[in-house]
Amino acid sequence: MRRVVIIGGGAIGSAIAYFLTKDPEAEPFEVTVVERDFSYKQASSALSASSIRQQFSTAINIEMSLYGIDFFRHLGETLRVGDDVPDIGLVEPGYLYLASPAGVEVLRENHAMQKAHAVDVALMTPDELKARFPWISTEGVELASLGLSGEGWYDGYSLLQAFRKKAALQGARYMQAHATGLHHNGRTVTGVQLDNGDTLDADIVVNAAGAWAAKVAEWAGIDLPVRGRRRSVFSFSCPETLPGCPLVIDTSGIWLRPEGRQFICGFAPPEDQDHDDAPLDVEYGAFDELIWPALAERIPAFEAIRMTGAWAGYYEMNVFDHNAILGLHPDCDNLFFANGFSGHGLQQCPAAGRGIAELIRFGAYRSLDLSPVSFARILENRPLLEKNVI
Repeated sequence: MRRVVIIGGGAIGSAIAYFLTKDPEAEPFEVTVVERDFSYKQASSALSASSIRQQFSTAINIEMSLYGIDFFRHLGETLRVGDDVPDIGLVEPGYLYLASPAGVEVLRENHAMQKAHAVDVALMTPDELKARFPWISTEGVELASLGLSGEGWYDGYSLLQAFRKKAALQGARYMQAHATGLHHNGRTVTGVQLDNGDTLDADIVVNAAGAWAAKVAEWAGIDLPVRGRRRSVFSFSCPETLPGCPLVIDTSGIWLRPEGRQFICGFAPPEDQDHDDAPLDVEYGAFDELIWPALAERIPAFEAIRMTGAWAGYYEMNVFDHNAILGLHPDCDNLFFANGFSGHGLQQCPAAGRGIAELIRFGAYRSLDLSPVSFARILENRPLLEKNVI
């Protein structure tokens, strides 16, 4: 029985553990998931805005998220544990992208790519936008793109726990420990060193360490272009309701969506202010100085909003091209990578988990070909640029 050690027990690591152990008729693996904190208080899986969309600019991201939405729709039965039927609260009000005149060409190019992959999406003129969402201002909007189905949000922490519980039921062992290094024999990793002095012997190791993945890669002498990038999320209340409100991405880049009876929103800092591994301190000043004015301009009812809370979490940002990095590196025969999702990890964890499990079990992808996001493009300096990064 081959021993698999997965470093990182968030949604990605737990999805891999689930898919590796789901088929009782297949070759069995001894799967150990090493997670440094079972409270997940700093885990991206628990701190994410937990949304899913199909409106990407690259085919592989569309395909991964199409599989993701199908998995989420059937998750209750798929990840059922006895009488415990998990419910992640999936809703599908869509994503609404607003484009200024300068962004119209890119929006149309993305739309053509999405329609070629059967994404249920529609372009709208400002008049059509106003007719559908009378509460929105179309000032500065030249074109809009609305996902009609397959896009929405859910509870990311419940998703993580559903994968974890099912994987554990199927035989995966979860260990609360901090991985501190790797043992090698030439090009092969032979074990994972833990902070208590123990070593977990391994035939296969998976790096699913999220925002801390570059350190794990460094232990194998591999340069992984993934950095933790802080993102602040703010919740606020508004006296008025916004019927049918989807997740809105403003021309300013600020996003917002309903969350129960309230709303949440966020933004991406300018590149020169988006520092690696910044402390998870909320950027409160950005709400008053940047976000609130932009929100009130786009949605007049938001003049009267009141912030009710905030938190900060990490994007595990692939600074090379903002896409996932999956599979083996040519310098190491048995260290698999599942990193760099750049804010898309939760929605892509079903596809990534299945894909890495297939690579480990069969040496190749059997369902969705994820080779476009392999290490090869990085080593050959062929970025697969994703234009729609929020």
